[in-house]
Amino acid sequence: MFKKQEFIKSVFNLDDLPKDQLPAVILCGRSNVGKSSFINCLFNRKNLAKISSTPGKTRSINYYLIDNKFYLIDLPGYGYAKVSKKEREQWGKLINKFILSSNNIKYAFHFLDCRLNPTELDISLNELLNYCKIDYAIILNKIDKLKQSELAQAKKNIKTIFPNLIENENFYLFSSVKKKGQRKILSLLSNLFYF
Repeated sequence: MFKKQEFIKSVFNLDDLPKDQLPAVILCGRSNVGKSSFINCLFNRKNLAKISSTPGKTRSINYYLIDNKFYLIDLPGYGYAKVSKKEREQWGKLINKFILSSNNIKYAFHFLDCRLNPTELDISLNELLNYCKIDYAIILNKIDKLKQSELAQAKKNIKTIFPNLIENENFYLFSSVKKKGQRKILSLLSNLFYF
């Protein structure tokens, strides 16, 4: 399962998207939520996705080809304060346009940092996925940073905002440090692409 993973390209303009129509899984969430670490952890690769210590660094749509079967697409993180308002708006438009115009998105992973409450942008993204009828799971990431009691509170807070979440169905706990959740996510992807 998932024997081959390769970085294909970074796209800054929607005109440059790959022309083939392979199904895709998109990764979306705020800046510095840990999507690159997630990709590396998922496939036990150290440098498949470049990890930046600077939030807001990923400004492109990054394509990874998995087993020549589907794309894992890392979308730019949103909401990072140190970039200009104009740049933040451009990113937002790029992400919205990409999701609205793509016909081959099969699934979405919406990442949340377990230490932070969901923002208005997270709620907007969730509404967009629902509007486009894209199946998705929320990944509560970086859970190694919290004690059990804090994690229980974080889960409760998120389920208040997104009441339709069911753990291990459309809501997963993840830690790239401890590889927590790795097998469950791989199993989900396997069910999507290896019937």
